[in-house]
Amino acid sequence: MAQTPKSSKNSGKPDWSPDLPHNGLPTLPPPVELETRTVLKACITARAALAELKQAAEMIPNQSILINTLPLLESQASSEIENIVTTTDKLFQHQHEKESADAATKEALRYSQSLYQGFRSIHEKPLNTRTAEEICTRIKGIEMKVRKVPGTALGKESGEVVYTPPVGEDRLRNLLGNWEQFLHNETEIDPLVRMAVGHYQFEAIHPFTDGNGRTGRVLNSLFLIHEGLLTLPILYLSRYIIENKADYYRLLLGVTTTQAWEPWVLFLLKGVEETSIWTKAKIDAILKLFDRTAEFAREHAAKAYSHELISLIFELPYCRIQNVVDMDGSVRQTAAKKLKKLVEVGILEEVASGREKLFIHPKLLRLLTRNPNSFSHYKAPPGS
Repeated sequence: MAQTPKSSKNSGKPDWSPDLPHNGLPTLPPPVELETRTVLKACITARAALAELKQAAEMIPNQSILINTLPLLESQASSEIENIVTTTDKLFQHQHEKESADAATKEALRYSQSLYQGFRSIHEKPLNTRTAEEICTRIKGIEMKVRKVPGTALGKESGEVVYTPPVGEDRLRNLLGNWEQFLHNETEIDPLVRMAVGHYQFEAIHPFTDGNGRTGRVLNSLFLIHEGLLTLPILYLSRYIIENKADYYRLLLGVTTTQAWEPWVLFLLKGVEETSIWTKAKIDAILKLFDRTAEFAREHAAKAYSHELISLIFELPYCRIQNVVDMDGSVRQTAAKKLKKLVEVGILEEVASGREKLFIHPKLLRLLTRNPNSFSHYKAPPGS
């Protein structure tokens, strides 16, 4: 039988061994000052950046443009953190046609779906253990429940074990109950600090046999919405984590080994601030491209133009004829003519995908998948 680490009464730091179940994982809140002066200062700038992102998102008339694009970027990065590698281009291509996608793309798309479904249900019920089970189930594509058996351990490629989470379903559910209470009841603590602490605790509990990291990152987004800091799940936080992957895991482990909470909380606060600034700039650029595209289409493709059609090609950078049919009730021939006219004037590109045609919006795709927020001007067709 595995030995159980015992907590030190003097230091508040648990005795811990990487290859033994961390059954002595302390409950929340931690016995340390979380809101240090440095943390509170970082909270101010992170909250300000998040508020600007929230305002920018609320100014877009068609919220579906953001819902259908930015979460896919988060899905790709969050999956890559777990070495499930696909491209954002593949995600957009197979967004509504998952059957022909490769396995990694399908799994990343399930992450996006779990984020969207969680967003839809967040106002109906608070975040809890059942929410986590539902999210993990969607991500993995099979029913996922809190672990009942031991054997889960986190290790390096070399085989070295770096962390063994607690074992025993009752223990895990008790820890998750404490995690829920901390998130919802410790309201005197800034919600961004609660998010950071809660994320560590969820990953340390490691309640599932797989999918914990991605589930935890979905929960981060949903918690921000639950707290009213965002209205849409568009914070691309996994971009920051994957760019600082070594620090992410090092600081998580630092909390486990030495209760080093401040560096961990500061890391996530910086991530919220930087990601909010990056995402707001991306939204501003999307809005500018939308206005430029609509103006160009009105001038050079007047017979095909409608505000709804331009919105559609921003919602779906890979657009199909059927999408236009579903949007406005056009017959397929009319819908095809509209899209082909946008190809003719240089807004879209047409490519074959099996038996059907895909109409790609290259300027939007480049804007979404590359860091620069600039885009080239459309060129007027000859003779116009």
